[in-house]
Amino acid sequence: MSYYFAKTIDKSFNDAVAYVTDALKKKGFGVLTTIDVKETLKAKIGADFRPYLILGACNPQFAHQALQAEDKIGTMLPCNVIVQELDSGKVEVAAVDPVMSMQAIDNEKLGAVADAVRTMLKEVVDGL
Repeated sequence: MSYYFAKTIDKSFNDAVAYVTDALKKKGFGVLTTIDVKETLKAKIGADFRPYLILGACNPQFAHQALQAEDKIGTMLPCNVIVQELDSGKVEVAAVDPVMSMQAIDNEKLGAVADAVRTMLKEVVDGL
């Protein structure tokens, strides 16, 4: 099983970012952080890179439940969603599978939260 869900969409990069952000919002996720990998690599090491953003998506209800079930789970939050431009000019959107990223943690309560978040993130990606 893969550690992410992905879908390629036929939108411009900027339109895709707005589209994904809106789709996440409709499922109760906010974007807490945005990391512009292209800009960061250029500024830090002078490297050219394709348009690539890491969106730190968080659903406050589920984050709260996860933190109550496992106090160190903040090391794995928020859920990352990437938006990257491909060589073809299309855009790929990929989201972490929280069940796969948390499988090393033996906590049934956390597993239930991860399952619910997985379902919601997969619905976001599949619905793009």
